[in-house]
Amino acid sequence: MTPPHRKPAADAAAPAAPPVPAGAPTAAAGSHALRFPQLEREIQGRAGESVFNNARRGGVRIVGACGGRGTCGSCMVRVTHGEFARLGEEPATPVTHSRRKWQRACQIVALGDCDIEVSGRSLAPVVRAELADASQVEMLPLDAAVHDLELKVPEATLADPRADFDRLNAAAGGTLHGIDIAAVRRIPELLRSGGWTLHARVRGGCVIDVAPLGSHTLGLAVDLGTTNAAGFLIDLRTGARLASLGIENPQSMWGADLISRINYAIKDAAAAEELRAAAVSAINVLAADLCRAVGASRTEIVDIAVCGNTAMHHLLLGLPVRQLGRAPFVAAVRAIDDVRARDLGVEVAPGAYLHVAPNIGGFVGGDHVTALLATEERWQGVRTALVMDIGTNTEISLIHAGRLLSASCPSGPALEGGHISCGMRAAEGAIERVSLVDGRIQVRTIGDEEAVGLCGSGVLDALRVLREAGIIDARGRIASAHPDVGNDECGRFALLAPGVRFSQDDVRAVQLAKAAIRVGVELLADEAGLTERDIDRFIIAGAFGAYIDLESGIATGLFPDLPRERFEQVGNAAGLGVRRMLASRRARARAAELGSSARYVELSSRTDFQRRFLQQIGFPRLAGDAR
Repeated sequence: MTPPHRKPAADAAAPAAPPVPAGAPTAAAGSHALRFPQLEREIQGRAGESVFNNARRGGVRIVGACGGRGTCGSCMVRVTHGEFARLGEEPATPVTHSRRKWQRACQIVALGDCDIEVSGRSLAPVVRAELADASQVEMLPLDAAVHDLELKVPEATLADPRADFDRLNAAAGGTLHGIDIAAVRRIPELLRSGGWTLHARVRGGCVIDVAPLGSHTLGLAVDLGTTNAAGFLIDLRTGARLASLGIENPQSMWGADLISRINYAIKDAAAAEELRAAAVSAINVLAADLCRAVGASRTEIVDIAVCGNTAMHHLLLGLPVRQLGRAPFVAAVRAIDDVRARDLGVEVAPGAYLHVAPNIGGFVGGDHVTALLATEERWQGVRTALVMDIGTNTEISLIHAGRLLSASCPSGPALEGGHISCGMRAAEGAIERVSLVDGRIQVRTIGDEEAVGLCGSGVLDALRVLREAGIIDARGRIASAHPDVGNDECGRFALLAPGVRFSQDDVRAVQLAKAAIRVGVELLADEAGLTERDIDRFIIAGAFGAYIDLESGIATGLFPDLPRERFEQVGNAAGLGVRRMLASRRARARAAELGSSARYVELSSRTDFQRRFLQQIGFPRLAGDAR
């Protein structure tokens, strides 16, 4: 099947690399020009390196769910001019007649200058990042770590030659006990140009920043997800949320799943730094774009709070991750003191600090802690509650009888459209709903555009509909004798829309993901001496959780078949939790309590894990299923 394609919108999260004029000479021997006409970009490619790796190094974004290992098929391109060879062929056999054939970018190498077209679903920018509702005015309870003082100080004279900081401290009633060196450098000019009046931003008695009157005092909250990064700009004088923005996590260029990124990071120090710099670039993009939206400067951001899973936490801070990617999956640190933003390369006020939400254990990280913080009023007072944040890595917590049990399920990217033959992010043209009308499959796409691929909510809908249509049986096998089923060199598939198919391998990928999540629920309940039927409130968090059709989740076996009123879909709870942490020291303290009181449960260490997992691979039986 030929992937549909169209020119994508610009991607704000892509690494900035300047375009090279068409026809420019190659930079050095052993290199060649790779031109991407639809993007109006040209980069220099290294001989012998895959097109995917060259694109990633040159700042051209091509989705690669597996990180370029050749296992997913999401980085589809075709060479419209020039010669290439397939990776690993010795000697390299030139291929020139490929203009109608799509190739995996990670599996081909250019043999000279080439023009390359990237498929639409390998480029489409995310339109459903994990944001707050911009139409609602949000005022957060304010108890910020940084407070703002407007100070008027007496002018220096020969009779009163005290140092400028001493004057500030006297005006503040002697409450200041230190000052950041970057703030010291600004004080003399600001005092004398501002009529001996300025704003002092104070953190724990230390002046971390000074600014002229009329300046903003801002905070930035970031939910650094595996797939997307969501940023929220907060007025630290009022607690008001001023703006929100979601972008793709630039680390996605190194793989959609955590293990792909960890394996890349442990190659060498340079690889680890690439991933750290990518995480920092996401924060910098969010800071710059959010401030631009409200007419502020990012140097007016004086405090930052970040949440992310354990791998994101470690990669951002430059901590070793080798031990995190191997059993028993031990973090280097669970909680860490706040760090100076400038030490990480975050471009905000020079004296600003960055607070990172604490982890619980394994891959249950700070994003789940903030989700628990944000949903606490929903599960407190309930006999048995479960909080699930569905994503590439799914975290689950069970709260019962004063105990908080947490576990991580390596669900992978299949439920978000990754590792699916026609899968894609939640972008325009992605199939988000699938239904069966008069026996025929019908689809609805985001933006009502021509179908390009299949995103997460559409994946589960597709499974449900294909089951109801008799195309997929209870074991997950695609039937051959059906008009909507085809077969080619890649295997059997069901056709959902022109150019968009759902293959047997796709079914298996989703089966593995949903079984991992479901067995997590089952085993956590068992750990507490309960069954799934005992769950009184089932809270589903995350962007995927907000758009998923609950009936599709139950029909495919992702969720237990509980009374529907027990379910709550709350959207990006992690984003709300990290905003509260930014605005409130009490919220930070409560998050620390939740992180330290939760007991991490390593599900794979249970002797019955494999048996239970295999039991959840199949789908719930339907009335017409053969026994």
